Amino acid sequence: MEWTFIILIAVSAILLAMSYFKAEKSPRAEEAIEQLSISFMEEIHHLKSHIRDLELDVEIAAQESGRYVRAPEEQATLRTVLDLHKRGYSAESISAESGLEESEVTRLLAPFIEAAASRVKVGRS
Repeated sequence: MEWTFIILIAVSAILLAMSYFKAEKSPRAEEAIEQLSISFMEEIHHLKSHIRDLELDVEIAAQESGRYVRAPEEQATLRTVLDLHKRGYSAESISAESGLEESEVTRLLAPFIEAAASRVKVGRS
């Protein structure tokens, strides 16, 4: 009977030690999973941003087919203005956000607004 009691106490001590080490490893695994999740989310955000820029570039290129090629800085400005317009910003807020004059914003957006209006007219016909 005494031996059984000693064996049970020894087994309980071993199980207690094992549970301690297992609990110590669990937060490390959770932290690694969390870091991986954050990394994936950042990568997805970066890819979505890049896709949005490419879509805007395609729309700009389609609108300007046959026109002169813009400088990269000018293309980036037009992309920013068009992106803000597509998000529902007014010309005044786009002007404040981009640092351009409101008339310049209106001039940059004019071809895109006209194209969108003509698509709506065709769709309603």
